[in-house]
Amino acid sequence: MGQEPYTIALLLRENMGQMIFRNVKIFASDLDPSDTFGKIIKEGSYPKNELQRMPKDIFEKYFLPDENKPGNYRVSDEIKKRVEFQKHNLLMFEPFRDNFSLIVCKNVLLHFTEEDRSKVIRMFHSSLGDGGFFLTEHTQKMPEDVEHLFEQIVPNAHVYRKISVKE
Repeated sequence: MGQEPYTIALLLRENMGQMIFRNVKIFASDLDPSDTFGKIIKEGSYPKNELQRMPKDIFEKYFLPDENKPGNYRVSDEIKKRVEFQKHNLLMFEPFRDNFSLIVCKNVLLHFTEEDRSKVIRMFHSSLGDGGFFLTEHTQKMPEDVEHLFEQIVPNAHVYRKISVKE
């Protein structure tokens, strides 16, 4: 739980360099009724077996043993400072901020009705800055009533770019 925001942060850090990466802010959100997701993100500590698929050089560069939890490893402060948790109920259809460059929505939309899925995608569209990107799980098809809001930029993946529309 909570690995996805750190995975995105690690990918960006490796490809942007340290100076540009300092300007990155990743907001991880969840409804989080049990108040566990936010704590996991804040701690950034994971059992070693959950990190084993990571390339060894990345693991060694960005993870240190967690003194408070034997067998766990903590994400480096450089990465952890770029990720922030925000409780958010998507079905309120209100963004918690705007002008995002990228919105990644994984394993959520499939649980919504078609109507709610479209409303959430419209909210994402309004939350993205011009030319922003929206990524969603491969199991989801873009609802027809919101297809005009995005252009699919990767033919075999659900990677979309916002189209600015006047409504």
